[in-house]
Amino acid sequence: MSKIGQKIIIIPESVKVEINGNIINVVGPKGEKTLELPSNLKIEKTENIIKVLRKHDDKKSKSLHGLYRKLIDNCIIGLDKGFEKKLDFKGVGFKAEVDVNKLILNVGFSHPVEIIAPETVEFKVEKNVITVSGNDAQVVGQVAANVRQVKPVEPYKGKGIKYIDEIPRRKPGKAAKAAIGSSGK
Repeated sequence: MSKIGQKIIIIPESVKVEINGNIINVVGPKGEKTLELPSNLKIEKTENIIKVLRKHDDKKSKSLHGLYRKLIDNCIIGLDKGFEKKLDFKGVGFKAEVDVNKLILNVGFSHPVEIIAPETVEFKVEKNVITVSGNDAQVVGQVAANVRQVKPVEPYKGKGIKYIDEIPRRKPGKAAKAAIGSSGK
């Protein structure tokens, strides 16, 4: 059995979940979403607990069991609390600002780079930290990855955009390499 698929989903009081056959409607303070389950899975709801079960014990059902349990859980968490990713940028003259629904990055190119946010995503910039937040984990993660991809951290000086908890790989420069090489003789 899938370890993730076996876990129960607890519904917070601020979220309403309606189940109509294989269609799940989730409504919360941050919006609403609809998710359709495949025909080989079923869902049981009792009070504030949801269980995702398999109708058959075939390979496809096993592979979808944990996936759809996590998708439902992410829907509920996203509409209750939301998701966010934080990115840090470092470099001389690097700036970021938010204009309505787009992020404008000045990161060493001859032109500013604009990233337009999907309607469920919001940008915030404080000092050198960019926060991407929204109610859909997949969209928030993809937008954060797109922001990071504009100027990934380079390994010599550490300039660029990275996730807050990311530790970029650093390399010694030519001067450091030469000093190490000459002392080793």
